[in-house]
Amino acid sequence: MNIMVPVEHETPDPRLLLAVDGVTVDFDGFKALNNFSMTLDRGSLRVLIGPNGAGKSTLCDTIIGRVRATSGRVIFKGEEITRLPEDEIVRRGICRKFQTPGILPSLTVRDNLAIAAQRDRRWWRSFGLDIRGTERERVDEVLEQVGLTDRQHETASLLAHGEKQWLEIGMVVATQADLLLLDEPTAGMGPAETSRTAELIRSLLGQHTVLVIDHDMSFVEQLDGRVTVLHQGQFLKEGSVSEIRNDPEVAAVYLGRAKDDAAPHA
Repeated sequence: MNIMVPVEHETPDPRLLLAVDGVTVDFDGFKALNNFSMTLDRGSLRVLIGPNGAGKSTLCDTIIGRVRATSGRVIFKGEEITRLPEDEIVRRGICRKFQTPGILPSLTVRDNLAIAAQRDRRWWRSFGLDIRGTERERVDEVLEQVGLTDRQHETASLLAHGEKQWLEIGMVVATQADLLLLDEPTAGMGPAETSRTAELIRSLLGQHTVLVIDHDMSFVEQLDGRVTVLHQGQFLKEGSVSEIRNDPEVAAVYLGRAKDDAAPHA
């Protein structure tokens, strides 16, 4: 069942970072999200799965302010952000990586990270790459974390597809956002790159809270985080990877078969 959020006059749980409380997104009669609720604790990992059209990307769009909720609330760090503009939500500590890498291909790997790491995000600062010492140290740390130190001075366009995905994850991390939204971070990757991406994401926990959207159950198992299942815009199930994989209702709507179908016939 949905997790309801305490009313705002109650003392908030200090562990709670994000609360999506009864959110509905209605596009001219089509409910992309329908009274959906979810909470995320600080430093935790959540994986959001569901069939195509379930509302996964709409949820991320709503959290970050790209899409407006028709009803319901989004609460971040104890304050409602439902109606705030996207740039203000980003400044408050939420950053999103989209499925297609959004790197700046004509700049070096290091310069991409340098722009993301700048604390002063006014546009005239973004055109200058002379960053402060603390931000420079942050770039060095992220380069090491995403495994691109040896390629830091290469033009980003020369990276392989998986490396571009890691660079953009690094750019999201470099912002030092409290909540990272990663939309299909392994899209187009092979098994080895996918495993490395799972290791990278797990290394972010504690310092960041991470919400991952993906459909690759092998990758989801490697992440080994708590899983929330969306179906037709509604909360369906939540649990561990093993609980979700063995749930007959999830198998029917997401994995494409009922659990009983997998049993050998007598």
